[in-house]
Amino acid sequence: MAKQKNKLTQPFLKWAGGKRQLLPEIKKYIPKKINTYYEPFIGAGAVLFDLQPKKALINDINSELINTYKVIRDDVDNLLEELKKHINEQDYFYEIRDLDRTPKYKDLSDVEKAARIIYLNKTCFNGLFRVNSQGQFNVPFGKYKNPQIVNEIVLRAVNHYLSNNEVTILNGDYETAVANATKGDFVYFDPPYDPVSDTSSFTGYSLDGFNRDAQIRLRDVFVELDKRGCKVLLSNSATDFIKDIYSDFNIEIVSASRNINSVASKRGKIDEVLVMNYELKR
Repeated sequence: MAKQKNKLTQPFLKWAGGKRQLLPEIKKYIPKKINTYYEPFIGAGAVLFDLQPKKALINDINSELINTYKVIRDDVDNLLEELKKHINEQDYFYEIRDLDRTPKYKDLSDVEKAARIIYLNKTCFNGLFRVNSQGQFNVPFGKYKNPQIVNEIVLRAVNHYLSNNEVTILNGDYETAVANATKGDFVYFDPPYDPVSDTSSFTGYSLDGFNRDAQIRLRDVFVELDKRGCKVLLSNSATDFIKDIYSDFNIEIVSASRNINSVASKRGKIDEVLVMNYELKR
């Protein structure tokens, strides 16, 4: 782990299933000694930015998200300049949002695409990243008085961390991302959650959704990593299905606040599980 952690290194996006609320619980279960840290469903990166490991491999299936990580690492000055051009105004918001429905989108530079994603995330309703079945961003305007579109301090801190440590950034399948994980490495899985009810399924941030067959495939990867001697931690919803498929491992039930839900009554405390293949020495 990095000796001196920078508290300003924190998520630069709000993300469905983001782990800020659960961090105090997750931190209790992280092994003291880690060779390489793997996070194959990186999302907003709350756990990565809290741990700040010197050697890490992060991955996500979402190419827009991974482009943003790479731009922050490689070109933060131009990203900040680009962000300053964006304004918190409804017609302008829809113009920028709808770019991915036009041929113009493919002409955007990586910096412009990253700035667009950060801008939409800061100004859209409830700070949600969601795409429709065509992969187009489809969250409405948020009508916030003064959203922080340009958070230079956080973006520079994230740039500093990603640039000054050995962090590999991939955009692909989670199983490929952990292909080289070996004994002494630590893998944290934060997949799309098993829905607590039929209506709560939030599969909007990856096009293919993540059904129960996908959860079983992930469990099989978890088992394979266990056999390799990796330490593996997974978070998910505390459904009977998840508790059943991971019944051979250590399961802790934890409560987390969930603020990202378009239905206000669905926000609040929900039970989640932390599954691990190791005992922590208390």
